[in-house]
Parts: sequence; structure tokens; C-alpha cells
Amino acid sequence: MGLSVGIVGLPNVGKSTLFNALLKKQQAYVANFPFATIEPNVGIVPVPDNRLKQLSQAVKESENLTFFPPEVPAVVQFVDIAGLIAGASKGEGLGNKFLAHIREVDAICHVLRVFSDPDVVKAGVVNPRSDFETVKTELDLADLETTESHKKKKNTDFENLPLFSKKPILIALNVDEADLKSATELEDKYAKELGVNKDAVVAISAKVEAELSELSEEDAKEYLKNLGVEKSGLERLIKKAFSTLGLITFLTAGEKEVRAWTLRRGETALRASGVIHSDFEKNFIKADVCDFDEFIKYGWKKAREEGKVRSEGRDYIVKDGDVIEFKIGV
Repeated sequence: MGLSVGIVGLPNVGKSTLFNALLKKQQAYVANFPFATIEPNVGIVPVPDNRLKQLSQAVKESENLTFFPPEVPAVVQFVDIAGLIAGASKGEGLGNKFLAHIREVDAICHVLRVFSDPDVVKAGVVNPRSDFETVKTELDLADLETTESHKKKKNTDFENLPLFSKKPILIALNVDEADLKSATELEDKYAKELGVNKDAVVAISAKVEAELSELSEEDAKEYLKNLGVEKSGLERLIKKAFSTLGLITFLTAGEKEVRAWTLRRGETALRASGVIHSDFEKNFIKADVCDFDEFIKYGWKKAREEGKVRSEGRDYIVKDGDVIEFKIGV
């Protein structure tokens, strides 16, 4: 399932720095002047999931393997889109091109500059609220133009228009390193100021995340500990992006791999099978489902012996963390 989040904002708010940290390598061109990014950079980012390590351990033990099956996490696609400016809806800057890229993503992540750095050119940045409103206004104006254009064509199918207002949003507050300890308070404060749900707001320091991306896992943990925070901002951003898109993960486990698969909340076992392969959906017979905790305790064979595996039909609503084995016909 291809799911994407577009990173947007005014020039020089830290979008490309954040994107580079997401990828843990310099894929985006970072420069201290407006429009350093022209073509969008795309990166596939794993969704952190500690359950995979537990699954791998359980399969190794239950199947008497000499190795741990490899872990394959679910992913979110992040798209680094060049900075919008006032007038983008009318083609200012490189507006039309930027808007086209944003139109293709599933959710929009607004990066707002909260950090203080006199050495970084502001290029139209004023304050988080006005910056957010500037970008949102341009997207709203572009929606209006799209709607008016369809009216002129006498097209009455307005429900399926690709409008920006239909897309869920995230707010990434790019803060100073010293402010990370107050992340929760900042998120609450700006959620109220911006009129958005606080669960969609993440305080993050792109500069710190870029530094973390260069460290080993152990050194990164120590660095975060010294900053007084438990999890990196990027980890929280990715999880909130996943949640904002209304997604869950179901799991598959075997000798070949243990894997997290992405599914929209409320979808069925039949649809879940199609996420793995379209032929699975065509030839679906049933889904053997085991609760995650029971699977960790028993593994497939013993879980079946203990009656912990349920046979579910095509209309079963998949739950987050379900461990599933699909039975497929020829």
C-alpha cells in the first residue's frame, strides 16, 4: 500500500534538513537560500515497531531455527516539496509545480519555524501561526480555483475533486535543541494557536535529528538521554503520520521473514490479503488469526494446538497487531 506524506512550508524552515534526517543520509540538497529544493525528493521511511523483534524471536524458538527471521517493517513515503510562498496559487515562486507535487500525497506535513538562528535567512518567515496560515491560504485558494474551473466545465462531480482540504495534516514544529524538554507543552500551545488537534502536532529539532542520524543506535540513545528526551522527534513524527492517515498494521510471521503490513483501519481480511498480493485477494479462502501476545507465547504450531488461532472469513475486520496466515486457493 503506497502511502505518502508531503513535507511543506515556507522557504528555509528546515524541510530538507528534516527530510535528510528521515532518510539518515543526504538525499536532499540543503542550502541556506530559498528554492534550494526544486524537484521533490522522495524517501521510504520505516515505521518503528518493536513487535517485529519479538516476532522474530518467537518464530526462531517455536520453529527451532538457528537464525532469526529478518524483520521487514511497514513504511511511509515522505516527499520533500520545495518551499511555498505567498502567491503560489497564482504561480508565484514555482507555485504551480509545487502544488502539483502536494496534490499527489495522502497527507500534508507543515514544517513551521520555531527555532531561533540569525544565520539562516528567513525569506518571508514571520511566526508559526502566520506562516501556517500563509501556506494554508495558498492551498485553499488553489482549491477554490480547482472548484471554479470544474464549475465552468459544468462538471457536477465535486465529491471526487483532488482538493487539499480533504487531506489530513501534521504540524512539525522545528524547535531549538533546548526546547525539546518542553515538547509536550509546546505541542499543546501551538495546537491551540493553530486550531488543530494536538495529536497532529510534533515538536522536533531538525538540527538535532540530523546529528542523531550520524550516530550509532547506542550513541543516539545516549544523546537523547542527555537531552532529557526518550524518543527522537522523527520516531514520534513517523508514528503520528501513520496514525493521522488512519492506518493499522497486521503482521505475518514465518521462517522467511516477519513483516508488518499497512492497512486502513476498518478494512477486512480480504483486503488485507490483497495488500500482500493481488492474487491472494482473488483466491482468498480464509485467514488464520492469532492475537499478538498469544503468538509470542506459543508460535503457530502450539497456538493451534492450544486453540489460540481463529479461522476468519473474508469479512473479518482486521485489528492492529493481528498475526495472520492466509489460506489461498489455486
